[in-house]
Amino acid sequence: MQALTKTDFHFPKQKDVYHGKVRDVYNINDELLVMIVTDRISAFDVVLPKGIPFKGQVLNQIAEKFLKSTSDIVPNWMLSVPDPMVMVGKYCEPYPVEMIIRGYLTGSSWRTYKKGMREICGVPIPDGLKEHQRFDKPIITPTTKAKEGHDEDISKDEIIKQGLVAPEEYSKLEDYTSKLFQRGSEIAGKEGLILVDTKYEFGKVGDTIYLIDEIHTPDSSRYFYKEGYEERFARGENQRQLSKEFVREWLMEKGFQGQEGQQMPDMPDEFVHSVSERYIELYEKITGDAFERSSSENILERVEYNIREFLKQYYS
Repeated sequence: MQALTKTDFHFPKQKDVYHGKVRDVYNINDELLVMIVTDRISAFDVVLPKGIPFKGQVLNQIAEKFLKSTSDIVPNWMLSVPDPMVMVGKYCEPYPVEMIIRGYLTGSSWRTYKKGMREICGVPIPDGLKEHQRFDKPIITPTTKAKEGHDEDISKDEIIKQGLVAPEEYSKLEDYTSKLFQRGSEIAGKEGLILVDTKYEFGKVGDTIYLIDEIHTPDSSRYFYKEGYEERFARGENQRQLSKEFVREWLMEKGFQGQEGQQMPDMPDEFVHSVSERYIELYEKITGDAFERSSSENILERVEYNIREFLKQYYS
């Protein structure tokens, strides 16, 4: 099986390209963004040495499904999916914050709480909560969007004080975030899952706010299995998760957590294959649909051809 780990295309009207940890994003004339979701995989802020076949397709098609199923809540940037690994959408001016919403006290919020903090991003958290406990009402804990390095937690008051987002626009972002999370939770519930926490990114074209980037994928969201949640919580046990946590666990077993001086372990083909199968399993569990594997031959040529055909038709 082939994996797509690198692109270096030159399209008509292309202004620039951004190579992220997973996505390659091509700016076409400040009108369109062509987002190629590669098979690269990252953990601990490090890109692993081998790509995971079908991972890009999995993430792209989950995002496509959820963008379509939430377009009545807020308009989104997606215009077309000309290839299983590609999304083309409106070029938006992104807001410099990510809207993170949490339904449960888990992950980084639990680590912060355990240290004695009773406030996250300006949101007060009551005493006496346990790990994986459901909040009475989901909380929004935004972060700044760092061009380099790590995103930083920030409060609503600081966002407005620093002029990052106008007060009336921030209220809209909060409203959209809550409604998107509610819709995502309802869809997850039908598949026997709990949407635990996730992040949304927004941008603007003129005065219109758009939902941008991916949503509700296992790379941007955490899911628990609904079955057994209450029993595990009552016993103080870890929850069964649907995320890429298993990749981090494998790396930690091999002594790698992205810290200085640590060496990335070799990735045997059988491990790569197992990760690929897990991502396909994630797709089917999250969407309730059977996954149709695209051809893994000549992926680079196929992707380029499909994008060029879309652009030719769009500008004709």
